[in-house]
Amino acid sequence: MAAARRARDPRAGFRRAAEEQSPAVPQGLIRAARKSGQLNLAGRGLGDVPQHVWRINLDTPEEAHHNLSFGAADRWWEQTDLTKLILASNQLRCLSEDVRLLPALTVLDVRTETPVRDNQLTSLPSALGQLENLQKLDVSNNDFPLFATCNASRNKLKSIPEELLQLSHLKSLLLQHNELSHLPEGFGRLVSLEELDLSNNHLTDIPTSFALLVNLVRLDLAGNQLKNLPADISAMKSLRQLDCSKNYLETVPSELASMASLELLYLRKNKLHSLPEFPSCKLLKELHAGENQIEILNAENLKHLNSLSVLELRDNKIKSIPDEITLLQKLERLDLANNDISRLPYTLGNLSQLKFLALEGNPLRTIRRDLLQKGTQELLKYLRSRIQDDITSPNEEPPATAMTLPSESRINVHAITTLKLLEYSEKQVAVIPDDVFNAVRSTPVTSVNFSKNQLTAIPPRITELKDSVCDVSLGFNKISSVSLELCTLHKLTHLDIRFVMSVGLPFPVTRFHASLNQPSVAVE
Repeated sequence: MAAARRARDPRAGFRRAAEEQSPAVPQGLIRAARKSGQLNLAGRGLGDVPQHVWRINLDTPEEAHHNLSFGAADRWWEQTDLTKLILASNQLRCLSEDVRLLPALTVLDVRTETPVRDNQLTSLPSALGQLENLQKLDVSNNDFPLFATCNASRNKLKSIPEELLQLSHLKSLLLQHNELSHLPEGFGRLVSLEELDLSNNHLTDIPTSFALLVNLVRLDLAGNQLKNLPADISAMKSLRQLDCSKNYLETVPSELASMASLELLYLRKNKLHSLPEFPSCKLLKELHAGENQIEILNAENLKHLNSLSVLELRDNKIKSIPDEITLLQKLERLDLANNDISRLPYTLGNLSQLKFLALEGNPLRTIRRDLLQKGTQELLKYLRSRIQDDITSPNEEPPATAMTLPSESRINVHAITTLKLLEYSEKQVAVIPDDVFNAVRSTPVTSVNFSKNQLTAIPPRITELKDSVCDVSLGFNKISSVSLELCTLHKLTHLDIRFVMSVGLPFPVTRFHASLNQPSVAVE
């Protein structure tokens, strides 16, 4: 009987041919999807999406004609609208306009994951604009040939329909690894976007309407053909991660420095000759600018980056490192490999959080090769030990910027202004003169060296440096007690009180560690 019905149905042969070309979707998956609202058809070799998938919430299920049970598990009429459809890693060449029949979709995934089974979409249906609930659209990686060993030309997505800009609730749009050469000017209408990945396309410019994407948190523009960025990009007040690597940028708009929410900035593999200043980027944690043509690294590029933990500048043409790098007290990784650096500022040793320092490929003349091979911590220890030698040499005249005190002792003003170091050691004085502190004025001094004197107490005016000083050396004095005033130095990370003639501290050293946020304390 069933065979007779199939023979009389003129469409039966067409359906069988279609089924042979495109694997069927198991009815068990369809039934489960009606209950869960999610359907995963990834990696099933589909050449097209079966019609009953698009109509999953419209047509009466086939089992309804045979099942008259009213049990809770068999209530086929109690369906859940399909909200998530995954079609990744199939062999789709296009998406049907019938996608509009799934108006409840919040996630549509048509990405490619492997080079063997992959989608090769060359366009998107305009009906996507009718999916008003869509929050995530992934059409990434349409860039593999149909067969991994095949030399056939690659078909990729070259444009997106204007109708896509109607998706006012879209939060994530992933379009990486396609052949997009331009974006619609009205792209800024996607005001709910939080994540936008346009990497590895052929974009040569960015629409100015990007300024309207005020909710965007992550923007990836890497691997395109951009020669500049629009200044309006600074209007993205929520942006935390910006990746512009592998483009042709020669400059970065100065407005970029006003993006107060920015935390991660990638500028690798461009044609930059300099870095911008970052006066407002107080939250910036990582700056990657390797493989450019940067020759000069100025103090202005660094002095505001108080939160920076990673600074990557490898493979540039940098000749020197400014002493202001010691202001980056949260720095954990510093990559300066393959530049033209001949010497390092010894104050680099004061970066107490630094765990990784890459220097290979530089013509360093002041540091022995065997010392470089001992690792970051040994190198930092050596640099700290040479700080005083870097300022003055016994065989050299004091710099012209030094000022003479009535006692004929000298203050190295050059060290204060350039190295941020207040140096007054080996003077054999019992009290630090007021003129020493007066010379600091408004300069944010980070290091203080009062060692090898005759001090019997902590200089009380040291509290004036509480907002900037990180390193204090009071070793080789006659201090009988350590004042609690040191606890006001809230940025203090290294305290040297070696060989003071102390009969005891006003509190245990372990408490001292806790009150100074676990600094380095040298006591002998």
